[in-house]
Amino acid sequence: MNELHLICNAHLDPAWLWEIEEGAGEALSTFRIAADFCEKYDGFVFNHNEVILYRWIEEYDPELFERIRMLVRCGKWHIMGGWYLQPDCNMPSGESFVRQIVTGRRYFMEKFGVRPTTAINFDPFGHTRGLVQIMAKSGYDSYIVCRPGDNDCKLPGDEVVWVGHDGSEIIVHRAYKAYLSGKGKAHIKVMDWMSDHIGRETGMVLWGIGNHGGGPSRIDLEQLQELKNRTKSYRIVHSTPEAYFKRLRETGTELPKHESDLNPWAVGCYTSQIRIKQKHRQLENELYLTEKMAAHTALAGLAAYPYEPITEALEDLMLAQFHDILPGSSIQPVEEYGLRLMDHGREILARLRARSFFALTSGQKKAKEGEVPIFIYNPHPFKVKGVFECEFQLQQSTKNQFAYPVLTANGREIPCQVEKELSNLYIDWRKRAVFYAELEPGTMNRFDCTVELLAEKPAPSLKERDGAIVFESERLRAVINTATGLMDELSVDGVSCLQPGAFRPIVIADNDDAWGSAVQSFPNRIGEFKLMSKSKGTKVSGVKGYPIASVRVIEDGAVRTVIEALFQYGDSTLVTTYKLPKHGAEFQVDVVVYWHEQRKLLKLAIPTAWSDAKYVGQVAYGVDELPNNGREVVAQKWTAAVSESANYAFTCINDGIYGSDMSDGEIRLTLLRSPGYAALPGGKKKHTMPNDRFSPRIDQGERRFSFWFQAGQAEERKNAVDRDALVHNEKPYTLTYFPSGKGERPLPAAELSDGVVQLTAFKRAEQSEDFIIRLFEPTGQPRETELHIPVLGLSRRVSLGAFEIKTIRLHMADRKLTEDTLTESI
Repeated sequence: MNELHLICNAHLDPAWLWEIEEGAGEALSTFRIAADFCEKYDGFVFNHNEVILYRWIEEYDPELFERIRMLVRCGKWHIMGGWYLQPDCNMPSGESFVRQIVTGRRYFMEKFGVRPTTAINFDPFGHTRGLVQIMAKSGYDSYIVCRPGDNDCKLPGDEVVWVGHDGSEIIVHRAYKAYLSGKGKAHIKVMDWMSDHIGRETGMVLWGIGNHGGGPSRIDLEQLQELKNRTKSYRIVHSTPEAYFKRLRETGTELPKHESDLNPWAVGCYTSQIRIKQKHRQLENELYLTEKMAAHTALAGLAAYPYEPITEALEDLMLAQFHDILPGSSIQPVEEYGLRLMDHGREILARLRARSFFALTSGQKKAKEGEVPIFIYNPHPFKVKGVFECEFQLQQSTKNQFAYPVLTANGREIPCQVEKELSNLYIDWRKRAVFYAELEPGTMNRFDCTVELLAEKPAPSLKERDGAIVFESERLRAVINTATGLMDELSVDGVSCLQPGAFRPIVIADNDDAWGSAVQSFPNRIGEFKLMSKSKGTKVSGVKGYPIASVRVIEDGAVRTVIEALFQYGDSTLVTTYKLPKHGAEFQVDVVVYWHEQRKLLKLAIPTAWSDAKYVGQVAYGVDELPNNGREVVAQKWTAAVSESANYAFTCINDGIYGSDMSDGEIRLTLLRSPGYAALPGGKKKHTMPNDRFSPRIDQGERRFSFWFQAGQAEERKNAVDRDALVHNEKPYTLTYFPSGKGERPLPAAELSDGVVQLTAFKRAEQSEDFIIRLFEPTGQPRETELHIPVLGLSRRVSLGAFEIKTIRLHMADRKLTEDTLTESI
């Protein structure tokens, strides 16, 4: 007989509430009602999923928690999903999704002895394709989602076989009319499903009262029981997701395949509350960097691995990834809570990094008289070449002279220049050294600084000529138009890569909707930031006594040239800083914007030289080809325009944005929106925002952005960009320090023999003193690499398929490297 499975759930969104007590109170009330009904109604099963809610129950009502444990054991209460919580499913890194699952798996196994095989994310606003491999390798065979709907993401049926970047597969069910049902209306939703699916062998309907609370109700249970009794065409059962998918497989139904992401919906959430997104990226990067440093310190026998504080910071990160915090769709107190939460995690990690850093300088020789040692710890298992910066204090200030840093590495002088330090003291005491160097992999790198006394700081040698500042190096030619402040030419190795007018800050018409729920793109350009006049630029710069140009060279030396340009639009101002290297072809663009606009969106427009270029970008443990038709898209640390006809690519690495679009070869990076807080249009409201008072808006004031750009042969950039992006996000740790000279220098932590494979995690295992190493192939080409652990004298040859994630366990008892599951066999 045909079966219809009813899944009762309570969708609780505690992160909408900025007081834990309120969120806990909501969970306590809902779970108590659900437990009462499980005990009263024969056959009724309640389903719920998130670790954070069960922890609240365990803390505030232990008796209720024990009731739930008993109900789980007798099959009346079902643990769904088993993640830490329902995160945003586009913006967290692939490794962050792994941690959400591993943390949830461990908790539910320890507390309830269960391991769900159906993952659920009812409320997130879209789903990255990278989830498929992560879920499949975590023991999930099925996945339930609600968004996006069919209007935004057309699927060939309620269920599809979702195919991951690596070829992994999982069955996805998109829920019928979402996860909720109004009080007394669950039976209507069930009847609607039967009317819409006549003849179908089996189906699933989610029900529970309302959004952000509710669950089962007496009236719904009684009406559903009446419906069960009178329905002849279906056997209606209170069920679980696992039971439904088991029945679906038994029917032998052949499901169509879907080989893309599940997007878009709420494209404004790729940008809203940009500080939350930037802080999230910072905490993510600092967590995985600190783990690598702490692992090295522990393996070298210098300090115990700080598992508990790292876990505390991880839980801050996972909570911040909640699908109404990270997307920026919350009220203002939640934004403030999210920033405070992530700063708490960052402070924990900052102290742990410093502890590891000082330990890892063991065996470094004492500094000579007049010498300032600069140390850089490279956490990556490959050499890193680039521009590094370090501020330090001179032993004493200089009088009537200017102290110019001279840097050496292993006794050889390296390119170095001094740039404006962060302080503004009247004495020459604080220095910012900027230098070009190559770091050895997985180890501490030392540079020794002395100073040369000059009469004054050297003035920039590059000057404006004929309305332009023309920068040329061995590989790079860039032309900055001093009448517009924009880049009119970029050539790399003689190949022209950009059209004139690049890095133009453009203003787009937007609305009050924090989600951007009714649009898929932001096409209506209404203006742009224009270069300030000399008088305006002088005033904004705070310069007294004489006017200065609004486009000017502010630093110039052996390492790079730095050019600053000042712009204005409406009530807002913007500063663009171009950092052009004397070595290599990667250049940096920093943007500082003082934003005071409403219902407007800011993008940085970069017209490439190739109108036929396709658009690609990094996603969670994968790379997507993104729409290049102007639709707003979501990606992580990098995107790229790739021209097959020119066999060239232009890559854009960021430090904390996620939204962008491309059309006709022009990349437009989305920086800011200015909707209302938790503002959602609809219903009978004439205005989304109140029309009788002042309303605060998202992202007003000062915001900062950094980007790194590089062009080159398409295959070369494809192979390099993922590692480049990892380096700019998990930055090598730099500090001046005078070592004691005691101890022995530890050998490097990890090295990889190839030039592509990434080491995305190196941490202590969850349930033992072993260590876990995660490797990832980021280009879609099968590869082999040799993993070396020099600090222990171990090596292992590792083969990876296209886009494969591979987990290696370092057994401490017998010093062996073996393959493990993604979830560490939990």
